[in-house]
Amino acid sequence: MRGFYEIAADDPERPALLGAEGVTYGELLARANRAANGLVSRAVRPGDCVVTVLKNGLDALTMMLATYQIGAYLVPVNWHFTAEEIDYIVADCGTEVVISPAARTVAELMAGQPATAPAHRRAGSIMLYTSGTTGRPKGVRRRLLDLTPEEVHPIMMRKLWRHYGLPQGGVHLVCSQLYHSAPYGQAMMALQFGHAIVAPERFDAVETLRLIERHRVTNAFMVPTMFHRLLAVPERESYDLSSLTHLYHGAAPCPPATKQAMIDWLGPVLWEYYGSTEAAVATMVSSREWLARPGTVGRALDGMTFTIIGEDGGEVPPGEPGLVYIGGINRFEYHRDPGKTAAAMRGHDYTPGDIGYLDADGYLFLLDRRTDLIISGGVNIYPAEVEATLLEHPAVADVAVIGVPDTEWGHRVVALVQPAAGVTGGDELTAELLRHCAPRLAKLKHPRVIEYREALPRTPTGKLSRRNVKEAYLSP
Repeated sequence: MRGFYEIAADDPERPALLGAEGVTYGELLARANRAANGLVSRAVRPGDCVVTVLKNGLDALTMMLATYQIGAYLVPVNWHFTAEEIDYIVADCGTEVVISPAARTVAELMAGQPATAPAHRRAGSIMLYTSGTTGRPKGVRRRLLDLTPEEVHPIMMRKLWRHYGLPQGGVHLVCSQLYHSAPYGQAMMALQFGHAIVAPERFDAVETLRLIERHRVTNAFMVPTMFHRLLAVPERESYDLSSLTHLYHGAAPCPPATKQAMIDWLGPVLWEYYGSTEAAVATMVSSREWLARPGTVGRALDGMTFTIIGEDGGEVPPGEPGLVYIGGINRFEYHRDPGKTAAAMRGHDYTPGDIGYLDADGYLFLLDRRTDLIISGGVNIYPAEVEATLLEHPAVADVAVIGVPDTEWGHRVVALVQPAAGVTGGDELTAELLRHCAPRLAKLKHPRVIEYREALPRTPTGKLSRRNVKEAYLSP
């Protein structure tokens, strides 16, 4: 049971990164060792943070592997952030080491350092800053183990990686930015399985199809908005995607019609998981399981549990919705915010803030975020359900559904729609979309208002901040 560092030592010529920056496992290990030694020479010790502001590619992979073998917390930061936003994270995590084109480069860090493994190796971790719904982002900090990466490998395999069903060897396509939780985790796992990495700088639907065909990609992680864009490529059937065996998705709700269309196209290669930066992966569901229970995100992985808590604070029976709590997670804390940590916990169980229910067999179905719930006329309306219905219409490229104050109903449902290419928003499309909703949604869930936008503000991982959309909509 070998991980990256052992594979690189035993098989140094194995391809590690494909494309223009292509390197072998041996070359990547040498870079990771040099960078690790560079960090140690700058007084980085176990438990310290290292901030990186890097685009996808060789430098990002190098820093992932360098920090992971010296017990440091890697803090990857969105390179789109402003200087003020980056400075806040640097100050909050208490680091003096920032690796970026504007501060210190990876090349400078490696300069003059030996390619041998650093002394006193210890497994590190990642500390991601979550955007949350209010206030400044907070770093999610997990407990470090006093073990080497090689000693942690079988633990990770037993607790998590085996659920992905990946074989040793393959090609992993990075479809989003490595400063996000899922893309980082998937790329790190792929390297631990001896896979080659393809890491384009950004996602483009047509280029993604080309890369899968050219490099015979076997696995990738995507988000539902990427599915929507791939399905919209007119010539998508002309690409040979037969190498793809595992297409994982998560991070945002996937409309059932979109997922069904992907399975119809690619076959039962979709694997969905549910979790969060704090809880990591809590479920995994295959295409075949999902087809038997459309809409589920799966059952709890071994050692994990789900509890659904109603508004009265008590556990509700199967079929009834409530706040989802996850048990059996690895301990974490929000950096420098014990209050936020305590608010997210119920005993040892953690809630991501999602509303959902369990069926009689323990399969979890998500409805929406608690903070996005619309209450109109005393009835709970889940924006994700309305969005999924509207996305089924071919004239809709993207949509955000929000609740805005209404003196009579409490809230009214408003849909902000990005029309598909070549489609013009207006009264005719509005009437068509409402006709589309009629047989699919109860009348009380229909949008009272439909407005059109050129684009909606989604993150690279497909998440939509309805809070930001709502604030922009209500601002004068």
